[in-house]
Amino acid sequence: WGELALRAAARGAQVTSVTLSVEQAELARRRIGAAGLDHRVDIELCDYRAVEGTYDAVVSVEMIEAVGERFWPVYFAKIDEVLAPGGTAVIQAITMPHDRMLATRNTETWITKYIFPGGLLPSTEAITGVTEEHTRLRLRSRLSFGAHYAETLRRWDHALWEHAEEVRALGFDETFMRMWHFYLEYTRAGFAADYIDVQQLTFTQDEAPTGGRSAG
Repeated sequence: WGELALRAAARGAQVTSVTLSVEQAELARRRIGAAGLDHRVDIELCDYRAVEGTYDAVVSVEMIEAVGERFWPVYFAKIDEVLAPGGTAVIQAITMPHDRMLATRNTETWITKYIFPGGLLPSTEAITGVTEEHTRLRLRSRLSFGAHYAETLRRWDHALWEHAEEVRALGFDETFMRMWHFYLEYTRAGFAADYIDVQQLTFTQDEAPTGGRSAG
């Protein structure tokens, strides 16, 4: 919704941000314009596979979970392709242990049926395996903060019920309210129990630096 682009631009970056959501693009453009940063940010409505050019930094936040396992090589190859030599790529991903990923990747769960059809949470081992086999990207560091995400989800659920009448006024019924509440609490429990985690994974190509832009 434009927040990452706003923060990067405020720090001096020239940002290209891509999305497939018309609503996200429109809101992001309004927010960026209101902040007086539209000269630093370009919001493009396009598939990530259509991105061209080279960038000093590539940041992808919780997109890999929806890409689908068979497209992971394409996803990472595109990041590798557009990353300028000497650049840095950061992937924020919700992850699960490798053995759990292997055991559940072909099963239908409540989440894959109702919330994220076709989605799959990767393991760190799966990510490093794909990048080492298909790209020049190499993992340099990891930051784990699942406990913080559990608290974030608790706050989101509280906000949902605090504004329940506003949500209903938008046309959402009680089934939606119960499902969204269950989704937020179900996911919060996963983070709180360390069944799932969220990580920021930093990659480089170990190449000499050159000019480019920032992409988010």
